[in-house]
Amino acid sequence: MPRDVTVYEVGPRDGLQNEPETVATDAKLELVSRLADAGLRRIELTSFVSPRWIPQLADADEAASRVPPRAGVVYSALVPNAAGWERFRATALPVAAFFVSASETHNRKNVNRGIGEHLDRFRPVAAAATEAGVSLRAYVSTVCGCPYEGVVAPAAVVRLVEKLQAMGVGEVSLGDTIGVGVPRQVRELVDAVSDAVPLERIALHLHDTYGRALANVQAGYEAGVRTFDASVGGLGGCPYAPGASGNVATEDVVDLFERSGLATGVDLDRLVDVAGWLEAEVLGHGLPGRVHRARRGRDQSGT
Repeated sequence: MPRDVTVYEVGPRDGLQNEPETVATDAKLELVSRLADAGLRRIELTSFVSPRWIPQLADADEAASRVPPRAGVVYSALVPNAAGWERFRATALPVAAFFVSASETHNRKNVNRGIGEHLDRFRPVAAAATEAGVSLRAYVSTVCGCPYEGVVAPAAVVRLVEKLQAMGVGEVSLGDTIGVGVPRQVRELVDAVSDAVPLERIALHLHDTYGRALANVQAGYEAGVRTFDASVGGLGGCPYAPGASGNVATEDVVDLFERSGLATGVDLDRLVDVAGWLEAEVLGHGLPGRVHRARRGRDQSGT
């Protein structure tokens, strides 16, 4: 099915890792299956981080070994360090993702080391992944602002992206971790970063703390970005970014583009059903996605 934009689903990893209760592996795999059934073709499955830090994803090895291959669906996983790479390489997953912050303080809060040391530690992993034919994706956090340092200069983001490119990273996902970005800022940032990496290798990862995520998605599209990270139901957040709320909801992004005449390849009705199932039968609490909540309200009112 032709797609004008690609929606990169991060809910099974970035969403569930922020849940207070651990979701059973069977339920995670069913979530992934339902998302694929709805038409999502890029799904981040899990993270090979230490279970001591994120116990919600302690089943990464099992989830990766049990996820069934699907024609046209590309699964990825977060690989934070060399130990995570050793676990990842035992899987058949084709894409490894790495994360680094554009602000020094947030990076230290997140991984207990500065940006330079963090990149140095990951460089051998990047080389090993390239040699193994594994595609590399990098999340660059706090690109629009840091909860500790405030405004982050676009030039700092560009310098970091250039270093990631030199390491063999194929796709860079620019993350507004605390949701402070505005459309003009997003357009200017994309324009600056596109001098270092082609637009087709840039994604946006936007949080909805101040309700601007969809406006920023639109701004990113107008600036030439065609890949957008999103989380079903708007699940997610960041434990090392005070005040950060969830990711932009996948169903809201799909609704925005489809109503604008742009194909995502995703069946919105089926996707909203996934959010409803996740809310009612897995998590037991409400989800912030606007489209899901709107349809639920209509169903409950009988209209």
